Amino acid sequence: MNPSRFDESNERVNQVRRTTISSLIARACASLAALTLVAGAQAGAAPFDLAGPVLEVTVTRGATTLPIGEVPNLAPGDRLAIHADLPASQSAHYLLVVAFLSGSTNPPSEQWFTACKAWSERCSHEGLKVTVPSGAQQTLLFLAPETGGDLRTLIGAVRGRPGAFVRTSQDLNQAALDRSRLESYLSRVRALNDSDPAQIAATAPLLARSLAIKVDEKCLDRLPELQAPCLMSGQESLILNDGHSTSIVEALTSGPGADLAMQASYTPQLSYGYYSPYLASVFDIARILDSFRTAQYAYIPALASAQGAQLHLTLNAAPSFHNPKSVLVVALPAVEAAQLPPLHAVDPKEIYCSKRSTLVLPVEGAPLVFSTGYAHDMALRFTAANGGLALDLPAKADAARGGFVVDTQPLGAAQLGDSVSAQLHGAWGFEPYAGPTFRLMNTHAATWQLASGDAALIVGRQDTIHLRAESVSCIDSIMLKDPGGKELKTEWKRVKSDEVEVKLPLKDATPGAMTLLVQQYGAEHPAAVPVQTFAEAGRFEGFTLHAGDAQGVLKGSRLDEVASLTVKGLVFSAGDLASHLGSDELPMVAADAAAAAALKPEHGLEAHVTLKDGRVLPLSATIDAPRPRVTLINKTLQLPEALRSSNITLADPAELPQGGTLVFAMRSQTPASFAHDETVDVATVDDSFTASLSLANGALTLENAHIAVATLVPGKMFGPAAFGPLKFRVAVKGVAGEWQPLATLVRLPALRSLECPPTRDLACKLSGEDLYLIDSVSADPQFTAPVQVPDGFLGAALPVPHPKTGNLYLRLRDNPAVVNPVTVAVVELPTPPAEVDRTQARESALQTQNSASP
Repeated sequence: MNPSRFDESNERVNQVRRTTISSLIARACASLAALTLVAGAQAGAAPFDLAGPVLEVTVTRGATTLPIGEVPNLAPGDRLAIHADLPASQSAHYLLVVAFLSGSTNPPSEQWFTACKAWSERCSHEGLKVTVPSGAQQTLLFLAPETGGDLRTLIGAVRGRPGAFVRTSQDLNQAALDRSRLESYLSRVRALNDSDPAQIAATAPLLARSLAIKVDEKCLDRLPELQAPCLMSGQESLILNDGHSTSIVEALTSGPGADLAMQASYTPQLSYGYYSPYLASVFDIARILDSFRTAQYAYIPALASAQGAQLHLTLNAAPSFHNPKSVLVVALPAVEAAQLPPLHAVDPKEIYCSKRSTLVLPVEGAPLVFSTGYAHDMALRFTAANGGLALDLPAKADAARGGFVVDTQPLGAAQLGDSVSAQLHGAWGFEPYAGPTFRLMNTHAATWQLASGDAALIVGRQDTIHLRAESVSCIDSIMLKDPGGKELKTEWKRVKSDEVEVKLPLKDATPGAMTLLVQQYGAEHPAAVPVQTFAEAGRFEGFTLHAGDAQGVLKGSRLDEVASLTVKGLVFSAGDLASHLGSDELPMVAADAAAAAALKPEHGLEAHVTLKDGRVLPLSATIDAPRPRVTLINKTLQLPEALRSSNITLADPAELPQGGTLVFAMRSQTPASFAHDETVDVATVDDSFTASLSLANGALTLENAHIAVATLVPGKMFGPAAFGPLKFRVAVKGVAGEWQPLATLVRLPALRSLECPPTRDLACKLSGEDLYLIDSVSADPQFTAPVQVPDGFLGAALPVPHPKTGNLYLRLRDNPAVVNPVTVAVVELPTPPAEVDRTQARESALQTQNSASP
């Protein structure tokens, strides 16, 4: 063996030792010791960490020769060329022996053993050439130290215990395949840790899927610098996750103890999916081989790692050159029919882009495709639409990328159509292999559409939309161009074969028209998709309409943006916005009142609000039970004596003096009768003063089941500050009916006297209290020349016009629409002497003028 190659191999094995199975060895040793396995197994239970020699092996079948690393199985008639690559300084002489086995109960023929002296010139240069005989099932290589009768001793041992060597062959092969997956995984994680730890979180799941290794996902939540050590520790937890596997850990804790070795290790080569860490095989091999050592020979297993034509051997025990001398046992692939890998696409419905410069086709189901060279000369074959062969592109299995990687540059301008089918094919050992088929798309003009509900984008935050087309596999980048023409980078990811999710950077954007620029691989220009951004809309709590009503209420915030609302095909327009208990309430009036009133009670209806900027937003609507309805059938006013002396006659029966009492009767319409739990709400029009009349507080009395009589004392219930129109409604169990007008609450001034001079063109004096409650005074009911009482008037007397018919008329500030007569008596004032003299003088002058006339 070349010393430098030996050192490299030793370093590689030491790395494996540091990062792989030492902890599992200790755990398995303890468990197997408890099962009272033979003591000799303890000596053979060490990890494979000692570099051994290198063998060069090629296999020829027909006219084709392959390196051993590309051969998953041997067949009768295969021609093997085996050469021991020993260093020039090798002092110990080894006998190279090839043995074929034919099952555990059938001792092999002595003619199935072929040997050559590795130290001889012929063997060292030409090696050993043998042909796999018909009937053979296993192939073993032995490196035996030179002794007297060495070949006969070895043949006798194998023929005497063929089953032990059959099991050894099976277990060594399975252990080598298991180790190849584990080493592939660990080497890639280690390489990423050295080059780019930030990529470990994205790559580790792909490695685990490709190599059928299960990793601790909690490791990926750690800092990048801590992920690799976590992923490479505790290899006893690295189990295959393909639905067919059983880990050594599960066998140790739950399997039948007596059959542990058999369950853990008895798995045929190429079983694709039964995970048996080679540790279990090591124990079984050590137990088997140690059980028949002779005075001349002890047999130790050598684990083979195939690299092209070379088999790098690693040992779990140091060879001995004292009796019993150590014979190295090496397994070659089993002699059996080829078992093609069950490789399949991760997502058979996925569509890929043929214009990507580097195309990755995700596959799973056959981890040996990624960890060995058994699958070779792989290519992706494109088939033209007419069925003719179009083009083959080399495909390389890459576990870190989760599939086969294809360089599509050779496609160039090949005319394959918008859609093309392509299939992986190549060789599995000597057998032709046809893999899964994939659908690929070429870059072509596509119709891009926003998903339903994504049209309204809100500025001031990062917003998300979903963009759809026939296929999104060829998207290279997506940019957002704002109203000023500035292009902003977006975050996007594919969620379906025909849909991508795009996160738009709208935090500092202003509302307006924007454009998504979708660039596809190979396309000269990006496709433009218009989008509209808006300011944040209000919050809509829900729309409620009572059956029988033509007007409902929309509750929420910023309802001034609402233009209309649609529910069950009926359109409601916005009324006057109001606020109630911290929430906006917007009356929505139906355009078709009769159709709205005919709606039946129903909950959870789908409705849509149309905003003034054109956006349409979903909303939940409710058609509640009909509201209670009553009809006002009568009312009467009771005035105390103090109000009767106010000298004002109320002309409108709807006017209710503040100190009076209003009694009114109502007939129930919906429901048909009163149920004794109703309340009658009375309030001013601005809801600043409210009162509740009920049976409980004595303000409501039932005349019978259909008629209720209510008594309202406003001065007591509202206080002295209330005035203006009053409204009332009936409420039953929290559901209130419509407001109805009830009366106008007025405050009356006290008018005491009206003094008038005898001359009508002079003003009278109206005296009294609270005269500021008067709006204006006139001498006639038509108010032809009224006197307006100024705002803030606090005097006790007021100049008013001289009554024309003996009465004055006034309008009250609390109800200026009604003209009320004043019944206070007029007191005639005496004429002043100066006025008498002036009158007599005017009369004398008038007489003189009349007598002088002809």
